Amino acid sequence: MNNSKAKRIAFYGMMVALAFTFSYLESLIPFNFGIPGVKLGLANLVVVVALYVMKPGEAFTIALIRILLAGLTFGNAYSLAYSLCGGILSFIVMYFARKTKLSVIGVSMLGGICHNIGQIAVAAVLMTDKIVYYLPVLLIAGLITGLLLGIVSKLIIDRLNKISKKQNR
Repeated sequence: MNNSKAKRIAFYGMMVALAFTFSYLESLIPFNFGIPGVKLGLANLVVVVALYVMKPGEAFTIALIRILLAGLTFGNAYSLAYSLCGGILSFIVMYFARKTKLSVIGVSMLGGICHNIGQIAVAAVLMTDKIVYYLPVLLIAGLITGLLLGIVSKLIIDRLNKISKKQNR
């Protein structure tokens, strides 16, 4: 195995571990925004960064592995269903939005909104369709958390790109 491939595999593993660690931290520290079910989504920070610095399939795999690990470790069947649906919808929308002129912050905001739409869709199917009335609150929350994570993602992506350029000299 060449050095470049080994570095790529190590980076991939680090991203999975970081996403899982953020999920764990978020399960320990209740971010109480006064709105039931609203979370910061720290692990999605890793997914947004991966979408910009890795191949799309690798970023998607990181998202899926993180959701499965966190769901099986810290959640239950329902939380796993919510996370899978929200995470997959969010990733698909962010993947296509990234191909436009939308900034990292805009892509992250769309991801936050779509994650909540996916979760509400699952809740409507599993519980009651009346939960859809809660959607406006979750859309605002997704917009705000997506904005915050997008800002941090942009800083990390810029820093990783700078490091990569220095190494390639």
